[in-house]
Amino acid sequence: MKLFASFLMVALFAASAVAADDKAAAQVAKPDLVKGEASFTAVCAACHAADGNSTTPANPKLAQQHPEYLIKQLTEFKSGKRANAVMTGMASTLSDDDMRNVAYWLASQKAKPGFAKDKENVALGERIYRGGIPDRQIAACAGCHSPNGAGIPAQYPRLSGQQSDYAVAQLTAFRDGVRKNSIQMTGVAAKMNDREIKAVADYIAGLR
Repeated sequence: MKLFASFLMVALFAASAVAADDKAAAQVAKPDLVKGEASFTAVCAACHAADGNSTTPANPKLAQQHPEYLIKQLTEFKSGKRANAVMTGMASTLSDDDMRNVAYWLASQKAKPGFAKDKENVALGERIYRGGIPDRQIAACAGCHSPNGAGIPAQYPRLSGQQSDYAVAQLTAFRDGVRKNSIQMTGVAAKMNDREIKAVADYIAGLR
């Protein structure tokens, strides 16, 4: 009986320790939005605008983006897995906590809508985004990024309203093997020509 009681006490102590560790981990992981805004303002705002809604066509809008995606990209810029001289330099100054804080602060900002530019080409972009190109085994963008471009948290980024110039640059980089941090996107973009890439990017810019 004493042996059972001792075993029970050990088990309860172990369970309490695990619960305490889980609670401590959760506290560590909780983002600080005030610090996130401060870090973003100091390091990122010059290129991505004060609220994350970049007005520079070559720089992406980051407002309302899924934080998990942003953390992944910042981590891969810092490690060099995603090649970009400017962003590698910026990300190298950020700690893991900084990245988490910035990512969650950006996720809390409201994204501003964008606009398609090429009315003739946008119809092609919509067809590809919603239905893909079946005869060339190009998957529909909506399958991963959702019909309205909202993406899927922790899996696929939000695309709605993204700068078309930036989207063209990234799709082209995936296609040409310059950007290598997404096997799925490399596989899709590898089968697309310039006109199709521009059409999809323009459609995404006006997607709401």
